[in-house]
Order: sequence, then structure tokens, then C-alpha cells
Amino acid sequence: MTQSLSPSLVPTAADAASACDIRGGAKSDLPTYAWQSYDVSKWRSFSKLEGQGRWTSNLKIQGMHCSACAGIVEQALMAVPGVISAHVDALTARAKVTWDESVAKPSQWLSAVASAGYALLPIHGVDAIEQTRRDRRAMLWRWLVAGFCTMQVMMYAWPNYGSSPGDIDATSDHLLRWASLLLTLPVVFFSCGPFFKSAWNDLRRGQISMDLPVSLGIGLTFVVSTLAVMEPTGIWGSELYFDSLTMLVFFLLTGRWLEAALKQRVAGQLDSSADPLPLTAELELAGGQTLTVPSQSLSVGDVIRVRIGESFAGDGVVVGGSSEAEESLLTGEALPVAKPVNAPVFAGTTNLSAPLRVRLLQVGADTRLGQMQQLVQNGLHAKPHIVQLADKIAKPFLLAVLCLAALAAAYWWPTDPHRAVLAAIAVLVVTCPCALALAAPAAFLSSASALAEKGLLVRNLAAIERLAKVSHFAFDKTGTLTNSDLDVTAVHLRGALPREQVLALAGEMAANSLHVVSQAIDRYLLKVRPSRTAPLLTDVSEMPGMGVQATLRKSDGSTTVLRLGSAKFCGIDATTVSSGYRASYLVDDDGLLAIFELNEELRPDAGVALQIIKDTLNETMPAMASRLSLFSGDAQSSVKRTAAKLGWAYGVDTSQANCSAADKVAGLQGLKALGHQVAMVGDGINDSPVLVAADVSMAPAQGAALASVKADFLLTAQSLMPIAQALTQAQATMRVVKQNMIWALIYNALCVPLAVIGVLTPWMAGLGMAVSSLLVLLNSLRLKKLLD
Repeated sequence: MTQSLSPSLVPTAADAASACDIRGGAKSDLPTYAWQSYDVSKWRSFSKLEGQGRWTSNLKIQGMHCSACAGIVEQALMAVPGVISAHVDALTARAKVTWDESVAKPSQWLSAVASAGYALLPIHGVDAIEQTRRDRRAMLWRWLVAGFCTMQVMMYAWPNYGSSPGDIDATSDHLLRWASLLLTLPVVFFSCGPFFKSAWNDLRRGQISMDLPVSLGIGLTFVVSTLAVMEPTGIWGSELYFDSLTMLVFFLLTGRWLEAALKQRVAGQLDSSADPLPLTAELELAGGQTLTVPSQSLSVGDVIRVRIGESFAGDGVVVGGSSEAEESLLTGEALPVAKPVNAPVFAGTTNLSAPLRVRLLQVGADTRLGQMQQLVQNGLHAKPHIVQLADKIAKPFLLAVLCLAALAAAYWWPTDPHRAVLAAIAVLVVTCPCALALAAPAAFLSSASALAEKGLLVRNLAAIERLAKVSHFAFDKTGTLTNSDLDVTAVHLRGALPREQVLALAGEMAANSLHVVSQAIDRYLLKVRPSRTAPLLTDVSEMPGMGVQATLRKSDGSTTVLRLGSAKFCGIDATTVSSGYRASYLVDDDGLLAIFELNEELRPDAGVALQIIKDTLNETMPAMASRLSLFSGDAQSSVKRTAAKLGWAYGVDTSQANCSAADKVAGLQGLKALGHQVAMVGDGINDSPVLVAADVSMAPAQGAALASVKADFLLTAQSLMPIAQALTQAQATMRVVKQNMIWALIYNALCVPLAVIGVLTPWMAGLGMAVSSLLVLLNSLRLKKLLD
């Protein structure tokens, strides 16, 4: 049967906050009990080992609304001994925590955050799903209560608005006032609960977030109106703001409800890759029986049964049955892929046509999907410069709001206490920095979501900002401009060694390399020599982008150095021995042993994508002359043939053949010396040095390259069109960010003076604050439509 934790075991922020000190010192046994299950094994499901006892955990944050909240959570985490670093994203409400297993336990930093008024939960899993459902239900109930009470209070307030003095007798007026007060109580003590709870936690910790000025405004309005009911003949007897208060809360909750929905829509695609993962799997036992278990409990070597329409719970190999799988989640290709016995299957992909038995080879974070998720999650915490700037000014801005509200009240109090109160309330509400805090993150995440749908994962949000400034693109050829899967079309032997021995040597050397050419040779030789015996090779090493070198001990005891790779690496003149097609060479100390000819096809739409890049750069940066460069380790003839297929414009675009890794870095540095901001697109393994040296880096997210790639963007699609789209998307993103920032500044510049002079009432301020935030999010959502 399916196993999962009961939702009752998930502690709430209030539980932990009331029982645990931020420094980790428990005031009771509740925190230890509440978070105890996470110390045993649960934390491993959302954590990754970084080495030497250091783990990185990715979690969702419950109860966070703004950049100031993000700062509070970060401070709470960093106050726990053993927490090495903490990064919190305000828009997606996610935290990335790096901690030392020997010093800290998950329960300590989980309860520390809870004591600050928030709660951390795994991004995926039963607990997170259940908690999200409960949060949405609670938010809906608060909104419904506020809406119902607002309508009733407005009904009781309307007679005073539409009547002349003396039309309503004192008894009726008194009853209407008390009815308004009673109907406002559920709004204040239930609907406003999250505002007051967050504000109280801020005060206890000496912090400030957007809920503090909002809570002060609501509380001040309620106190003044209640005094008016209690003492009709007192100083506040003629002032009744229950209608404004309930309307303000209703608008605030409406804004937060819509904001949460829009945030989910903005960032939802970045989470969608986890949706196909099943919560449970059917584990095959020794006697042939099966047991339904949580997917998180599976281990390498387990055999699972996957029905038609179900997703694979891990990476593995088919050991029973024959079917097809839909792998567009990883490859961007919608065509089904045949899955006979011994075929690989991947976590998150879907079994289409027949039940399968699968032996798991990788589970959890070690799967290909898990690696992609981890890369993307890490990238969400790399904040662009403009986002960091907005985060820095959030707290000073809120302090300025409190001071401005006090000044407004002090200015009006001597002449008009009523206006003083209204002005202070309006300033507290209208100047909430939500729009300013959301202006940049919403745009960046919207673009990241749109690009993910097209097959380009954003590992580093800050790279979108840099990509908008790029003036030159440099490409590797093999596996980048061309398809990563090559095929050997012919083998030509040139040496005196027997054919079987030459093929055995080549096969052993190719098996030790992850380069696409070596993998093609290895696949070919496995087909023609499936039971090859390993030759006596030693000192096998790979020169990135060039080839593989090894030492062979001969039967007479002597040794010779073997090289398998490019013509330059093997020290031969390709023009004298090759037909001009793509080839790899095998040589020893005596000379050439074999030539492996390979076919290579351009990626779909490669020529169109490169032309779009050139047109975009010509339009946005006409002063910069060159647009594209091609760096390749292949022979000049092969490079020219590929460039010709792409419509390469010599004199504007440049190409360089026989490149080593160092040559590519030198070529890129030369472009930078000319004033270019350079984006490098290349294979993650062989082009690591040049990817690191580039201003922006992109790499295919295929095979083993995924584990070691350091690129800012990962291309999961077969086509290069997402790269061309990313350039235009980045430029559009920066335009939208500027629009959002300008709007947020104009909004505050217009509304603050109106609030100070008393023209803006509290309910108007609440409406203005909600609308400003929604406009920023809606403007950012336009970025998702640009690629359609």
C-alpha cells in the first residue's frame, strides 16, 4: 500500500515559532518532536551531497510575501551554527541552504526559520503537496470572509452616506455602528491573521517586512473606529472607518490571491519537470509479488513494474517487456522512442504502449532529470544585478514608509486629527514596495519559464541580464551545430597490424572517452566486435577536444604511444589521407593505423537560427562588425563544409579549424579585446575552458555531459532555435524590467503625496497597492507569449 506521512506530522510556523528560539535553543520539546522526522532520512529526498559532509537542500517557504521576508529567512538560517550559506528567492518562495552535517541537523535550521514566523517544506513530495493545498484553502476562506463582511458592512454604512443630518435617529445609528463593529471582528481577527502574525514576528526579531506597515494601518483604523463606537461623544465619535477597513483587507487579500496565482504561473514551468514523477512505484519482490512503495524509498538495483501511461520513477534499463516511451521532457522531441529489452529509460518519461519491468540504475537526484532539476534550482538563486539592487533597497524603503507615515500624522494632528489618522493609514498601505520588489524577478522568471517550454533551461538567471548585452556568438561544431549522435560510415586500415587488433585498440581507447566522436566509434565497434578482448593499454588519458592517448605494451616487451582523435592531435596531414569528410584517426609511433569516417548532420533549423541571431545583433548593435565565430578541432575541409551549409558570411563571420581547448580560449579572448560581449555555445565536457571564459555560456544537456557542464543555459531540444529565441527574449526581458521599475517609481511618486495630503483614503490605498503589484506581474507574463 502507498506509504506517506500524515499531514498532521507537518509542523506549522505558529507551532515552531511559539516553542523555539532563533538561535536553536528550544523553549520546549515541540520543535524537536515536530521536525524530528527530517533528521532521520526525509532530508535526503530534497538534499544533495556536495562533498565532505556538506549538503545543499532546496525547499519551499511558507508564509513569505516580499524581499524583506526573504532577508529575514536568510538571517534566521545563517544564525544556526553549521549553516554555511543561505539564499532565498522572494518571488518563487524558495530557499537554498548549504549546511555541514557534522555540525547542524535539519531540525535545527528548520525550526529556526519557523521561529521567525515561516516554515520550510520540500519542494516536491506528499508533505509539500498537502501543505500547499491547506495554504490555498486557508487563503480562500480568509478572502471569502473578508468579502462577505465587506458587503454587509457597506450595507450598514450606506444609510449614513445617503442621508441628511437628522434622518437617522440615535438608536438606529447606534445599532448600525455596533453591527459594523461586530462584522469587522472576523475580518480583523481571522482574515488579517497572516498580516498580524508576520508583523508580530518582525517586531520580536527587530526586523521589518511589508506586513508591518500594513498591520499598523489596519490596527490603527480598527482602534479609531472602535473608539468611535464605544464613545460616540468622544474625539473620534464622528469617525467610523469599518467600511474602509474591511474593503482595504478585501483588496489586499484579493491582490495576494491573484499575485500568488500569477507567481505560480510565472514560475510554474520551472517546476513542471517534476510533475511526471510518480509519488509511488510498484516494487517487485523476490517471490514475484509486488508492493506499492513511495518513489523516494527506491534504491539502485530495485526492479519496478511500470504500467501503460505511468512515469518511470528512476533511470534504469528494461529487463522485461517491450514498449515505447515519450521523452519530450528531456529531449524536446515528441516522437515515441522504442524501448526493447536492455534499452535505457529515464525518470519522468512516460511508458506508452505495454507494461515493462525496469531495473533501476539511478534514483533521486542522481537521475538525468534530477540533475537537470538541481541545475535549474541552483540557478534560481543566482540573482541578476538589478534584482540584488531591489532587494537592498526594500528594507530602507519600508523604514522610510514608517517615518513618512509618522511625519504625515504629526503634520496634520494640530489642525485635523481625523485627517492625520487617515493620512498615516494611507501612507502605510499605499507605499508597500511589492511592485518594486516584483519588478525584476517576475520578468526574469517569466522568461526562464518561457525558454524552458521551448527547450532551453536557464541555470543562472543573472545570465539573462548578460545575454541581453551580447554582441557576438561563438559556436563549437561537433555536437553543437551538428547532431550529437554521429555514425561511422567506413573504416580504412593503413598500417601493417591485423584488422582485429587495430579495431580492438580503437575500441578500448574510444570507450575511455565521452566525446561524441569517440562514442560513435565505440558504438560502431561494439556492433562489429561485440565480444572484443581488451588489449594491454596503460596511461590512458584524454586531451579535451583533441583525442585520446594511451600506451600499448607489445608482446616483445616494447611500448608504443597510440593516439585516437583529430589530424592535428595525431600529427598527420589530413589533406593527404582523407576524402575531406569528417574523420578520426588512429596512429602509433610508426604512423597511421586507421581512418574512421563519420557522417555528421546539422541540427534542425541550424542555419535559420544563426541567421536570426545575426539579424537580431545587426538590428540592436549595428556598430559591432562581426557576428558569429566557429571554433572547431576538426580539419579545415570539414569546417568549411559545415560553414557553407550554414551560409557562413566570410569577412563578417569567422571560422577556425584544428582548435585545441587553449586555441578556443585564445580566440574568444581576441573577440573580447575587440570590445565584444561573447556568448559561447559548446559541448559541456570538451569546451569547459572556453565556456567558463565566455560572458554567457550555453551547452547541450545530453548524456554524461550534464553532470559536469558549467554552462548558464542547457539546451534540451535538438533544434538550435531556442538559442536564437533566448537572445530576443533576453533583450525583451530587460525592456520589461525597465518598464516595471519605471511604473513602480511613478506609482509611488504619484500616490505618496496624495496619501500625505489626505486625498487618498485607506481603501483607495489598498486598491492601489494591489493593482500596482498585479500590473507588474501581468506585464511580466507578456514575456511568456513572445515565443509562441
